[in-house]
Amino acid sequence: MPGRSSSSSGSTGFISFSGIESALSSLKNFQSCISSGMDTASSVALDLVETQTEVSSEYSMDKAMVEFAMMDRELNHYVKAVQSAINHVKEERPEKIPDLKLLVEKKFLALQNKNSDADFQNNEKFVQFKQQLKELKKQSVKPKEDGGHNEVDKLKDKDASRAGNERDGLPTDREADGTEGVDEDMIVTQSQTNFICPITQLEMKKPVKNKVCGHTYEEEAIVRMIESKHKRRKKACCPKIGCSHTDVRMSDLIQDEALRRAIESHNKKKHRQSD
Repeated sequence: MPGRSSSSSGSTGFISFSGIESALSSLKNFQSCISSGMDTASSVALDLVETQTEVSSEYSMDKAMVEFAMMDRELNHYVKAVQSAINHVKEERPEKIPDLKLLVEKKFLALQNKNSDADFQNNEKFVQFKQQLKELKKQSVKPKEDGGHNEVDKLKDKDASRAGNERDGLPTDREADGTEGVDEDMIVTQSQTNFICPITQLEMKKPVKNKVCGHTYEEEAIVRMIESKHKRRKKACCPKIGCSHTDVRMSDLIQDEALRRAIESHNKKKHRQSD
């Protein structure tokens, strides 16, 4: 039985796994290093997109994220293999101590043989990185077909063209296409709508996204709302009007780095224009 001492060599009368479990604890601590590395690579990639640096540099960060995700998967598999080997010995109670190294390797290879690219969809940081990159590209990259102009720039170009037409006695673009009354303030207002927290009705400073429904909130406000509901033993519904998600949890929330950068970029441009 486990815990019983024995004098025969190779007997499992008493096996101490404290050394192995200590080593496992160190391996798990290394996972935090991988997590920090992924945070850094993600931040650099977002910086590259925001500054519109060449695609090759962005690709390097994407490649680094894949490598971090692979390391994380391999480390998880090894930890599972060791834990599985320990549990096997404890449950089977063999007469002789098995070769733990071979047992771990066998279980580790079995897990590795099941690897696929779909595994990365289970890595929360990798999935979050791809989503944030996609969102920031939509907000930061100017489409080539528009000659590098955003919606406000295009409206300004139309205004200049219309002024020229008015001077020459020709019909204006807005009179011709029926868009008279649409101005850049409307475009700006529409783009700012996503910057407002549905709880505070103020511009967000630290936006977090709900992984379940995709809505964003000011971090402090949503955390306070969830805690308040849970204290009264109630579920927290998503505060976004029309959302059907009725059980928002802390674990559902992730930092929305792309939106935070978009808000900061918008405010910087606004400040420069006021100067």
